[in-house]
Amino acid sequence: MRRFSFLSLFFLLRLLLLWIISASGEEGFCGFPPSSLLEGSGTSTKPLYWKVTNPTLSPSHLQDLPGFTRSVYRRDHAVITPESHVFGPLPDWDNTLGAYLVSPAMGSHFTMYLARMQEGSRSAVPAQDVERFVFVVQGSTTFLNASGTSHKLHVDSYAYVPANSEHSFKCDETATLVVIERRYAVLKNHYPEQILGSTDKQPLLETPGEVFQLRKLLPTSASYDFNIHIMDFQPGEYLNVKEVHYNQHGLLLLQGQGIYRLGDSWYPVQAGDAIWMAPFVPQWYAALGKTRSRYLLYKDVNRDPLWHVKF
Repeated sequence: MRRFSFLSLFFLLRLLLLWIISASGEEGFCGFPPSSLLEGSGTSTKPLYWKVTNPTLSPSHLQDLPGFTRSVYRRDHAVITPESHVFGPLPDWDNTLGAYLVSPAMGSHFTMYLARMQEGSRSAVPAQDVERFVFVVQGSTTFLNASGTSHKLHVDSYAYVPANSEHSFKCDETATLVVIERRYAVLKNHYPEQILGSTDKQPLLETPGEVFQLRKLLPTSASYDFNIHIMDFQPGEYLNVKEVHYNQHGLLLLQGQGIYRLGDSWYPVQAGDAIWMAPFVPQWYAALGKTRSRYLLYKDVNRDPLWHVKF
């Protein structure tokens, strides 16, 4: 018994030493680069959302551990981390690879995926009655609509395209897009319009009782059956409300790191991680680290929950 206790203590001390080395070494805590190299630090020359397309896959001392992943799938939530992404050709897109992060196979009523566009690539048109939202996280792409009008979209820019609207995204070099699609929930006498915009052009909105900064990228009118929120947290800030609601969420962490509670589980998350939240799953976030946390959040709005029920 004494021998077992001594060995157990030895291994615990060894794990603690590995953690201290990881936390204090050149890579920074859990494999993160030192804060001077992170986006938003004021000294970085890297693109705004470079950690989304160049993520830390795991702590340095776990990268060679066979089978290691932080990805988790549960009945009412999922955390999909970059080391488990599977890219393949996107159907009907030219020269583009995609990785689905959220899909109806989970239980969602929308899809969220990454599209890696290469030189000379072009998007496909969504299925009948499907609306599309695109957000640029790396490079740039050109949006073209049915009238032939084109618009260049750079990092932090986005486009909303109503269902059954002819359009395409073209890429002369390379770009990475976050794409969200869902079947439009028709509301009589309400018709959404095409939206082109940029995050930094959207005003900060009031968040009573909360400390985070909030921007909404789409109009809040009834014509739109979902919205996209950009939420910013400084280190140490957290959600005051422990949310439980009927809305579904799809989330992509664009910058920073923190802890996300989903149901009875607590997950360390970092830039590049995606989350799906089913209706009524308890959810809460706290920002950690030394730099700002920013995430993009899908939320269905402006429709009775019975709209999704087939009688």
